[in-house]
Amino acid sequence: MKDFILKIFEKAYGDTKGAEVYFAPGRVNLIGEHTDYNGGHVFPCALALGTYCGVRKRDDNVIRLYSDNFENEGIYTCRLGEFETVDGPEWCRYPVGVLWTLGKKGFVPDKGMDIVYYGNIPAGAGLSSSASIEVLTAYFLKELFGWDISMVDIALLCQYSENNYNGTKCGIMDQFASAMGKKDNAIFLDTNTLKYEYEPVILDDKVILIINTNKKHKLVESEYNTRRAESEEALKRLKTELDINTLGDLDNETFEKHIACIGDDILIRRARHAVSENQRTILAAKALRDNDIAEFGKLMVQSHVSLRDDYEVSCKELDIIVEEALKEEGIWGIRMTGGGFGGCCVGIADTDKADLISENVKKAYYERTGIRADVYNVSIGDGPHKVV
Repeated sequence: MKDFILKIFEKAYGDTKGAEVYFAPGRVNLIGEHTDYNGGHVFPCALALGTYCGVRKRDDNVIRLYSDNFENEGIYTCRLGEFETVDGPEWCRYPVGVLWTLGKKGFVPDKGMDIVYYGNIPAGAGLSSSASIEVLTAYFLKELFGWDISMVDIALLCQYSENNYNGTKCGIMDQFASAMGKKDNAIFLDTNTLKYEYEPVILDDKVILIINTNKKHKLVESEYNTRRAESEEALKRLKTELDINTLGDLDNETFEKHIACIGDDILIRRARHAVSENQRTILAAKALRDNDIAEFGKLMVQSHVSLRDDYEVSCKELDIIVEEALKEEGIWGIRMTGGGFGGCCVGIADTDKADLISENVKKAYYERTGIRADVYNVSIGDGPHKVV
């Protein structure tokens, strides 16, 4: 892959002298959706898919950005300190937002750079291509300029960038999973405290399937921010009766005893999802530790139902994928993953039946929607690193 990235670099800038290559992963969340900004637990893992870059320092204050995924949009040029606005391609807002955020925190490059990006995560699939490019940018800047920034702080800085520069009020999960990924492990993360544990994902004769609806989602333009506001309003009303800081502080029984104080059916359903999904995620981590894939799979399906009915972030295409997959022998569990309103489902299937499941689901999905789905057999990879 290094040679491939350097060829892109040469195509963009004429030569590769002084260029280094770095990588940061995307992520898939096995369970724990829309809990990260509600103070609950999440259970993501980094993917071997992700974003690569080639970068070298310049002798002036010019920064040039190029993405081979958007080659028709050409090279975007700005200068150090000119990060308040981006008048170039939309994808540039993610790396420039990270530069803007780092500058606010006192980390300012003393040289310009030539940078190329290439990602093998499908854009808009809900596998965190945005977090991947953000974490990648922060990581190579840390390495290039020798900054003392921890990987947890990189995750927090990149979340700040997405919240405040790009306008998506996401929680910490995506950036944390990319920054802290560990091969063959999921991350059981308490988003309220940032305490985390690595949990080995030992599937033996089973595999993780990711099925892309190819209905792209755009979180800023979706109802993602609305869901966050609704959850915050439900929490505010619950706090009139309960001494809590987040919805993640509640168990299901306590929540049901106090729903009357919320007084609004939509807000009750939003909060019910946040509370129940947190409890499911805790149970799912235990099931994985116990190698109880049947229980893990049941919890995945329950998660999808809650996301569909209570949180209302699924869509027809995601629901069809889940419905058709659950008809297949050898599927243990499946759910939408990511912010919703499109993107991917994640499931666990028997290895020897995975290909047949994939083909049958793709066929049924096309017959019902007229859209062709893609299926990825993925592996769990490491966090950011230099490619040598």
